[in-house]
Amino acid sequence: MRDDREVHPPHRYPDYRSTRLRAPQRPLVPWPHGPNEATGPDFRALRLGELEADLTRQCAGAPLGERIVITGRVVDDGGRPLAGQLVEIWQANAAGRYAHPVDQHDAPLDPNFAGAGRCLTDRDGVYRFVTIKPGAYPWQNHANAWRPAHVHFSLFGAAFASRLVTQMYFPGDPLLELDPIYRSVPAHARERLVARFDLEATRPEWALGYRFDVVLRGAAATPREA
Repeated sequence: MRDDREVHPPHRYPDYRSTRLRAPQRPLVPWPHGPNEATGPDFRALRLGELEADLTRQCAGAPLGERIVITGRVVDDGGRPLAGQLVEIWQANAAGRYAHPVDQHDAPLDPNFAGAGRCLTDRDGVYRFVTIKPGAYPWQNHANAWRPAHVHFSLFGAAFASRLVTQMYFPGDPLLELDPIYRSVPAHARERLVARFDLEATRPEWALGYRFDVVLRGAAATPREA
């Protein structure tokens, strides 16, 4: 049976240029988990505002772009739902630009889109965001390189050792097979990063729905960001 070591991308993937510099040059040193790693942060006292999970209503007006709903379940390696877990997302706007000073891509900023949100999972481990579909953008990894549309996710889970930072992609994107970050994930696990269109989550005449379930650790784990 595969464990999560066979799910995540390698530290060094030559086609993903920056990993050549940041990957460890020596064998990793195993570090046994102590109480700090085996327990998780407690978010029960965290009170989030309604608009933190709706990225389309955080500013003075509506952002440009295609409105979408992203929802899914967060479960552990045994398939048990993880309730009360903090899920955070961040993303580019519909033109493929982040609301961050480091991003100097020649695309317009949207004054009505901050590009970040967070929510807590419910008793069934379900989270839900309303946002806009992000655009693709160039990233200079190689000649004519473009990142597929994606949404970044951060989750903690029941223990600090299960912390996951990953990316969610959209079905049918032709850029996926050209993207070294996506392709750095082992072939058998790549599709776990691609959301599914979900008619049940779709709101008639308002927004398309996508489902992105997250498994923290184990053979069925969602791969981490490369």
